[in-house]
Amino acid sequence: MDRIAQRPVPPARHHLVTDIASGAPHEPNEQGEPKQVITLQRLFLALLSMGLVASPALASDDSRVQKLVYALSGEAPAARPEVLKKAVSAMKCAVNNGVDSGDRLAVIDFSLPSSERRLWIFDLQKKRLLLEDFVAHGQNSGDNYANRFSNIVGSHQSSIGLFRTEESYFGRHGYSLRMDGLEPGVNDRARERAIVIHAADYVDPAWIERQGRIGRSHGCPAVRPDIAEKVVDSLKDGQFLFTFYPDPEWLASSAYLNCEPDRVARLTQ
Repeated sequence: MDRIAQRPVPPARHHLVTDIASGAPHEPNEQGEPKQVITLQRLFLALLSMGLVASPALASDDSRVQKLVYALSGEAPAARPEVLKKAVSAMKCAVNNGVDSGDRLAVIDFSLPSSERRLWIFDLQKKRLLLEDFVAHGQNSGDNYANRFSNIVGSHQSSIGLFRTEESYFGRHGYSLRMDGLEPGVNDRARERAIVIHAADYVDPAWIERQGRIGRSHGCPAVRPDIAEKVVDSLKDGQFLFTFYPDPEWLASSAYLNCEPDRVARLTQ
């Protein structure tokens, strides 16, 4: 019988493995497994702790915000995407940290003049625009442009920030809507100040030709009488209202815009 030559089996070769953190090589152990190697999981956790990567949950939530903003922007091209993103992000932060979710979101961009349509109401379930119209600001917030805002009773100024809309009622302005400000020191005295959504004859586009702006309120986001009922019915019973102005202090300190979970959780208790 012919003998088949058998090649000798070469000894096992072990490659040095470099520690990702230090760059130093490490010898394998007796089982051929590298010692003291940072696994992908440990590396990810290290990067996460340094803020160099986002957690899957945060990345997923940010993706949902972006998709919703994209959909709402398509429905309301005149609304600035950066303002919609702040509105959606603030709302999502509130919901993720203890505030009941809503079906609708209203956005007011007070950086726009009162002579432009700067109120948008969205159906969040259908991702549809329900209304785009004029809205008043407080008489002491400015002329055509609002640039002063307050949380003080009697200031007759508008307030910015995130609000929770609450119960409808019939008052001296007819069918109206109460709301609660969610941001301490910014808008949380809204109910005490009687800041409500109501109809007002002075919210009239015809005023723009005569005096360059619509009329002004005592701080309420007043709307045209023709749409007041639709606005109140769309927003009553626990929806969200976000009023925007690029105030540097508010942008830097808002618990909702900067989404500080512990702080928001305390505010919503």
